[in-house]
Parts: sequence; C-alpha cells; structure tokens
Amino acid sequence: MPTLVPESDENGDPQALTASFWFDSGHAGRPYSATVRFSGRRLGVAGLRGRKDEFTHDESIDGIVPNSGPVSISARIDGINPGEWTVAAELLSPVVPAGKLRGSAASSRWRRRTLAPASWSWRRWALGTAPASPVRARLAPLAGFDRRPAVIPGSYTFLVTLGVLVGLLMQHSLAAQEHVAPGRVLIASLLAVAAGLVGAKLWYLALHLRSWREFGADGWCIQGFLLGAAVALVAATALLNLPLGSVLDASAPGLFLGMAVGRLGCFFTGCCAGRPTAARCAVWSSDRRVGARRIPTQLYESLGSAAIGLSGWFVVLHAHLTVPGGLFVASFAAYTLWRQLLLPLRAERRRTKAGAVVTGGLAAVVLSAAVVMLAVGAR
Repeated sequence: MPTLVPESDENGDPQALTASFWFDSGHAGRPYSATVRFSGRRLGVAGLRGRKDEFTHDESIDGIVPNSGPVSISARIDGINPGEWTVAAELLSPVVPAGKLRGSAASSRWRRRTLAPASWSWRRWALGTAPASPVRARLAPLAGFDRRPAVIPGSYTFLVTLGVLVGLLMQHSLAAQEHVAPGRVLIASLLAVAAGLVGAKLWYLALHLRSWREFGADGWCIQGFLLGAAVALVAATALLNLPLGSVLDASAPGLFLGMAVGRLGCFFTGCCAGRPTAARCAVWSSDRRVGARRIPTQLYESLGSAAIGLSGWFVVLHAHLTVPGGLFVASFAAYTLWRQLLLPLRAERRRTKAGAVVTGGLAAVVLSAAVVMLAVGAR
C-alpha cells in the first residue's frame, strides 16, 4: 500500500483530509480480502494541476466476513494542498475463494464498484450513506479529529481520566473505612498513576518496536499500566510508612472499576478492536480504519473489570480480611485470566499461543489459591 509522505502547503503547514466510504459485505463465500482505491481532485485550481492537487491512494482490507452487513473504510490522505476536494472510492478485485463465484459475470461484479460516502448515526447505531459533498483539507495534526463511523475523537482521553477519578474516589472511601490515612494514600496513588502511564507507553513501544521519534504518537498497553502502577504503589506505600496489605486491598476495587470506565474509551475510540464476525453477539464498531460488525472485546473487558471491582468492593465492606493483600492478588489474577480468554478474540494477531496458555494457567492457579486464603481467613 503506497504511503503519502506529509508535505507542507504554501504557508509551511502540512495539510490532510479524511474520507470514509462503505460497501456491503456480500452474502456468500468465506472471508475475503479487498482493495479500495481512493482518488481525489482539488477544486478551484486555475491552470495546470500540481502533484499536490490530486491523489490516488489504495487501502487493503483483510478478513471481510460475508453476511456481516455494511463495511466502512476510512483513509487519511496527507501531503496535499489546502482547499476543498472531491473524493471518490472504488472497490477493486476482492479475493474470492475458488468455487464460490464462477464465470465472467461474477468476476466483473467484484472487479470494480463505485462506493458511497459513509455517514454514522449514533441514535440509530447504524451506518448510512452521506450526501456527496466536497471534503475540506485541514492542518494535519487536526486530521485525527475528523469524523469516522462509530468513532468519537477524544473519548479515550476523557473516559480514561474519568476512570482514574472513579478509582481514586473509591480508594479514598475504602481507605477511610479501613482507618488508613487517606491523604497519604492519595499521594501514593497519584505516583502510581504516573508510573502506570509511563509503563503503558513503554510496554506498547516494546511490543510494536516504534522508533523514538514516534514515541508519543499513539498506543498504550494496559499490562504496562498495571505493572507500573502496582510497583509504584508498593514502593510509595513503603516510603510513606503505610500498611501495605491494607492499602493494596483498598485500592483494588477502585482500580478495576476505573478500568471498566476506561475500557469504554477504547471502544468509542476504536482501539483494541475485536475480530469482524457475522455472529449475533457482534456490535458494529470500528478500529478507526475499518468499520464492521465485530466481537466487542472492549465491552467484554469492561464488564469483566466492573465485575472484579464490584466483587472486591463487596468483600471489603462485608468481610473481615485477615490476609492483607489477598484481595489485591485475587483481583489481579482474575483480570489476567479474563484478559487471556479475550485476547484471541481481538483483531490484532497474537505472536504466540503458548504464552497465553501459560499466563492463563498461572493466573488460574494464583486466583484459586488467593480465593482459598481469603475464604479461610474470613472465617
């Protein structure tokens, strides 16, 4: 797929635009791949057109599932002149399994098809056809806020921040109930959040081998956040001379309730998306590029986190914990096990299956041991 390198307009400001189109996934055959060709021309050009006054750009889509309904594709085009553009898209030669479509009629049906502009209705939760109208280029840094079907720009930052606040409020309430200094616990928690953000970014960088120049561009990993936050919370608790087990147990419910809120941001932003499917459990959503019916892995992870957080909250309120830190360990193990079950359902391919089996097995053992210790200690 060709990459358009961002260039600057006459004022030295890079320009870009985003366009979205859609097509039906079809009603027969197995999952297939397709290419969508975007083409655009700048309006109002006097004289000869320059190389930044028109473009042709191809986007490849893999794993299109027949009978899954409409599929949208969004493309960002960089390196263009400012102004209004007419943009069109065509579906080109999807790879159809042999024997499913035969003959010249079937071949011509799929060889080239003009696509309709895509629009999205949050009220009806449905993809529709937008009126054909010019698309305006804008400053490249702002192109990330362009409309895409089933995506709310900025929702990740808002909901993750809200999740942090929910977690801190829950922790404050439980720490006060356990007669642990809430003010010092808050200091330890803020340090843990900061360390967790650093850990989330470093973990993502390590997994995706990003260059240091792209370090702050995008991507966070929840594993890195949990590891960084847990290590920093333990260290800060020790430095502030707080009871470690009590602080950890008071923190666990708020941590996972906060994650339940933050994972909604992943769903509405289009990260950590599930695999496309025609199953009834599917929800139409986007990975910020391809919109389709998908397994809602972000919502499942949010529900699991909420269940863990609420269960921990109930235990802290109604049980006398004689094993300090046991609830924290049980909560982490439960989340790790739930996550390992969900990861195979995500669109992003896993590098190895053995790691998931080992991690899930260890998490199950730790969870069982922690639950037994909590049950025995609560008697």
